[in-house]
Amino acid sequence: MTNTSHFPQLAAYNQWMNRKLYDAAATLPADRLHEDRGAFFGSLFGTLGHLVIADLIWFKRIADALPGLASLQCLDDLPRPTSLDQRLCTTLPELDALRMTLDAAIGAFCDEIQPAQLDGAFSWTSMKGIASTKRLGDVLLHVFNHQTHHRGQATTLFSQLGVDVGPTDLLLLLPEVD
Repeated sequence: MTNTSHFPQLAAYNQWMNRKLYDAAATLPADRLHEDRGAFFGSLFGTLGHLVIADLIWFKRIADALPGLASLQCLDDLPRPTSLDQRLCTTLPELDALRMTLDAAIGAFCDEIQPAQLDGAFSWTSMKGIASTKRLGDVLLHVFNHQTHHRGQATTLFSQLGVDVGPTDLLLLLPEVD
């Protein structure tokens, strides 16, 4: 059986880090934010956009597989991305609003999901047409790991631009125990 307590912690970390990144991004002029920095998705804006795209893709897949989840119903009105580098937004405020909607939905999803659902099979077809079936809890771990991977790239890009996003360790959000 899956320990579901880790997922709300990861969702809270995700939301905390995204807020730090978007606050840091708001300190930059638009040309610096959109400047190609040689990252996987070019610019800081491209990297932040990719994270939104990937989360939309994964959580829309999950919503399709588990249609009764109230937490993901807000995704119904959001676009279904067609590529990993698609530009859904052109400005930081637009992207930030979409990010906040996703972070709220992800947090609510992690509070709503049940251990049996996380232990269940989850099937999807990739954007390249490859069908897969894996345990939903394992896929969710991948999603959070993917977010951390690209946020690490973003913090490096910020550092190169002289912007310190501050501490980034999950450890800072973990509760103390007696």
